[in-house]
Amino acid sequence: MMQKRPLSLTRIVLATSVGNALEWFDIVIYGFFAIYIAKNFFPTADDTASLLLTFGSFGASYLVRPLGGMVLGAYADKHGRKAALVLSVALMMVGTAIIAVIPTYATIGLAAPLGVFAARLIQGFSAGGEFGASTAMLIEHAPHRRGFIASWQFTTQGFATLLASGSGYVLARLLSPHDLAAWGWRIPFFFGLLIGPAGLYLRRFLEDAADFSEATHTATPIRDVFATQKWMLAAAIGSLTVSTSMSYLLQYVPTWSIRELHLDASTGFAASTFAGLVLTLVTPLAGHLSDRIGRLKQMSITAVLCLATAYPAFSYVVGHVSVVGLFVLVGWLALLKSIYFGALPALMAELFPVATRATGMSIGYNIGVTVFGGFTPAITVWLLSVTGNRSAPGLYLMFTASVSLVTLAGVARSYARRRRGVSASLHKDQVEATSMVR
Repeated sequence: MMQKRPLSLTRIVLATSVGNALEWFDIVIYGFFAIYIAKNFFPTADDTASLLLTFGSFGASYLVRPLGGMVLGAYADKHGRKAALVLSVALMMVGTAIIAVIPTYATIGLAAPLGVFAARLIQGFSAGGEFGASTAMLIEHAPHRRGFIASWQFTTQGFATLLASGSGYVLARLLSPHDLAAWGWRIPFFFGLLIGPAGLYLRRFLEDAADFSEATHTATPIRDVFATQKWMLAAAIGSLTVSTSMSYLLQYVPTWSIRELHLDASTGFAASTFAGLVLTLVTPLAGHLSDRIGRLKQMSITAVLCLATAYPAFSYVVGHVSVVGLFVLVGWLALLKSIYFGALPALMAELFPVATRATGMSIGYNIGVTVFGGFTPAITVWLLSVTGNRSAPGLYLMFTASVSLVTLAGVARSYARRRRGVSASLHKDQVEATSMVR
């Protein structure tokens, strides 16, 4: 019988990451075109209230992500990473299709915002299981290069941001403001639908790694995570905090630059395109670097830089409004983010054993993204409204950087205790062996 030829690592990365790219493309497009979605599906007399409803729907979909993480993560731990990855990308396509074709509020009334909300719930549930299963698949196929291989998870986010912002820039340049608001915003969602079938096709040929196939599995991964791995879960959530807040703040930049800096839409999209380019190019390099110098050191230094520079950077751009200033701000945030989250997936994966890895990562990732990511645009709009301070997004970044720094310090102490325990155990064995010889 002819043996199956093993898949190349390149094909595994491509097949595993394409679903993450589709997820992120849809998320970014929704954030970029929030103003137009608000007018078409959540119309009110107050523009701020309309935008809050739009981002509230965006954020509320994240409430279902932990549920998706538990269901699809446990499915991946019990039935295989491949099975969960095929299911998640199929669900994501359904949600994207609904947003692409659903009529507006003016046509079907209340059914329009409810349809958008339902689509976001489907996407949220699907995305909930995507990260844990796909990251587990990647690192289990390349345990010797975990930082580099897992960083492609977030590299695809940068590439998706690049595609989304690039399409937004082109549409803003080619279409009139009226056409962009009326129907042009739908075009990227139709484009996103093309990614789904490619992902389904590629994932059909995936195989679970030996690390997973040979591991001892548990019938209750969800219970095990919450009963015996609470610290690991908390560490995964806390370490993710600053990264996810930066991600969603970068999505909000086009809206912020229009509303607060009074720059035109194409400028905001161009700046986000630049951010996507930085994220795409730097993230895999950061993942490789984390394999060399250590993930905790790399992430801690980056979080300190974010804490120290976030608010001053926003304040400078607000006080000196210019296209160059906006590009510098976005580029700096994208650089910090890519260096930080290039190391993040591998760190999160290493927190959990193989038997509960997809479940633990999925739950931790989605709780963190829900609390500190999905509601970032809405929190930012609220902070701007309450404080009247156009630099308020910098304050939120300082807060999330502090949370991540405290978490990383705790992880470092935990690793140190573990090393001391192993060292003490080895010393005890050596003493006992010496006594036996004597």
